[in-house]
Amino acid sequence: MPTYEYQCPQCKFRFEVKLKFSDNNSPVFCTRCGAKTKRLFSPVPIIFKGSGFYVTDNRRAETEAPDKGKARTGDEEESEEDSR
Repeated sequence: MPTYEYQCPQCKFRFEVKLKFSDNNSPVFCTRCGAKTKRLFSPVPIIFKGSGFYVTDNRRAETEAPDKGKARTGDEEESEEDSR
């Protein structure tokens, strides 16, 4: 059974009610003052399961990197260009 959140327009009390799908159109009354309530809508949580959802899933491993983890400095680049 789904859980719905309601708020009373008179006393501003918020509460949750579990209703059947068949009871979806029936009115719900405030548990404090007895006034007719309004149903609140909130965003649905999204759960990502499996691979491909995280930034790290698509990155290459360190062993596959073209420079194989070696740090290059400006001096090395100049010396390679000079030797050509």
